[in-house]
Amino acid sequence: MYIGGFDPTWILLMVVSIGLGFATQGYINSTYRKWSRVPLSSGMTGAQVAQRVLESNGLAGSGATITAGGAPKGVRIQQIGGSLTDNYDPRDKTLNLSEGVYGTSSVAAAGVAAHEAGHAIQDSTGYVWGTIRSLIVPAASFGSQAAWVLIFVGAIMGAASSLGRLVIMLGIAFYACAVLFQLVTLPVEFNASNRAMSSLEATGTLSGEQLAGARQVLTAAALTYVAAALIALLQLFYLLGFLRRD
Repeated sequence: MYIGGFDPTWILLMVVSIGLGFATQGYINSTYRKWSRVPLSSGMTGAQVAQRVLESNGLAGSGATITAGGAPKGVRIQQIGGSLTDNYDPRDKTLNLSEGVYGTSSVAAAGVAAHEAGHAIQDSTGYVWGTIRSLIVPAASFGSQAAWVLIFVGAIMGAASSLGRLVIMLGIAFYACAVLFQLVTLPVEFNASNRAMSSLEATGTLSGEQLAGARQVLTAAALTYVAAALIALLQLFYLLGFLRRD
């Protein structure tokens, strides 16, 4: 059933998606703000926390990559612009920390920095889900961009026609690659957080309430990935249902 040319199921899906997006983003922002106001008792900055986590796992974190026997053994820690733009780049072994994390001493900064160091540890140990995610990045990136264009073009051509249906199916297949990336991202992010929390506790960098605060920050961040994967799955199921109806 369509109302004014619009599918009410699609409208409901968009409302749910937007609602989930705002809810999870609001939660992580409020959680991050709360714990960013709590200074670390050790006075360590995010960069120093990341360095300690790396070193405790056999990796040297510093301003320059350290090599031993010709093989890269270190991770470059550097500051980048933006807020919550922190990431680890396995291509050049660079741990990029945002302005609010790199030189800041807070529970939130420690949690985020340790999490990104967790990704570096995954890379050094050949963590299987991390490897799989890296392999599907090109297909997922292209798929997320091409999928809706193909689906739109196919719909214009007419889903009832053989060519139009084929184009739509191709678009859905590309979108499925993007959904797969979202799903594979979940174990990667959860594992990085687990490694971060274990290292923070084992090294005595955080303890008690501050350790719990860092866990809360990372849990809030993980929820954004869960929400993104759920939204992507719902959209994929809708597209598959749309194809069956036509």
